[in-house]
Amino acid sequence: MPPKKDRFANGFLYPKTTGLKYKFGAHVGASGGVSNAVLNARNIGANSFALFLKSPRKWDSPPISKSEASEFKRLCEVHGYDPKTDVLPHGSYFINLANPDEEKEAKAYNGFLDDLHRCEELGIGLFNFHPGSSLDGDHNEAIHRLAKNINRAISETSTVKIVIENMAGHGNLLGSTLEDLRDVIELIDEKDRVGVCLDTCHTFAAGYDIRTEDGFDAFIKSFDEIVGAQYLSAFHINDSKVDLGANRDLHQRLGWGYLGLEVFRVIANHPRTQDIPLILETPSGEDPSIWGDEIKLLEWMTGREPEDPEVLTKADTETKKGMKERIVAKPSSKAKSKKRASKDDTTQSKLKMTKRK
Repeated sequence: MPPKKDRFANGFLYPKTTGLKYKFGAHVGASGGVSNAVLNARNIGANSFALFLKSPRKWDSPPISKSEASEFKRLCEVHGYDPKTDVLPHGSYFINLANPDEEKEAKAYNGFLDDLHRCEELGIGLFNFHPGSSLDGDHNEAIHRLAKNINRAISETSTVKIVIENMAGHGNLLGSTLEDLRDVIELIDEKDRVGVCLDTCHTFAAGYDIRTEDGFDAFIKSFDEIVGAQYLSAFHINDSKVDLGANRDLHQRLGWGYLGLEVFRVIANHPRTQDIPLILETPSGEDPSIWGDEIKLLEWMTGREPEDPEVLTKADTETKKGMKERIVAKPSSKAKSKKRASKDDTTQSKLKMTKRK
């Protein structure tokens, strides 16, 4: 396969800052082949990136050709990405490993395993997915069903780490509480092959107040005590269009939503967020400059203190930009107790699938 360079013959939009401890990136498109994701990540100056390894709209997709896999690896080397640590593919939203229907569970498992095999074919070390839903079944049984399928997938693969994402707390999805994440991991046989990706929007929507440095530190302390510090493998970095405990998965651009800019300054300086993928999933439409600008914003905040006048001014500016898009919603009783499972907002999931072609 010839090198793919025509699209960027005039150079990339953003420089890639090297030598950083914080691997800011975004979920970029892979249309035309997974190797294009590498170029899309480099175009926005990312130091990590996420992608879909196949169409999120289909159960079945053609395999990755050997030439495409080789080109992916070549471009990662050229542009300074280690597939084992800097790439965090996202699983399809269709997959529900906790489905109580045996036929649908099997279909989901086969799609999940296919993604893991694609990771290993590409030399990718991490795979992120949504933990699934109990639907109308028992929550504890769903936890055990999910863990059973993760154990099976680990036994049928060699190296890739399965990274469970926390959820926003609406309905019957698993993983909106730290206790859910703990309960799944406790059932995993090879615990070095499992991890957690914390989504800031989901965390906040599920009722954990991480808006301040103290709040973020308290949440990380709880994570370490309940789940285990060794399992923190990645972050999804998103603001929220809905307020604390609203139980809806509605991402917003950094500083525009109810979370505000301060938590992202904290993430850009926190010792626990170093050397792991920090992936933007903020609304961007088809404009890569939005993610490029947000990556540079995060890099700019690295090393800055809470009361930095320039940061405070920037926070105020971004808050005003997003004010009209904020959604007023009352926290549910599930969010207040933080003892129930979660379900993604269907509209948001469709939006994600539409934008990441």
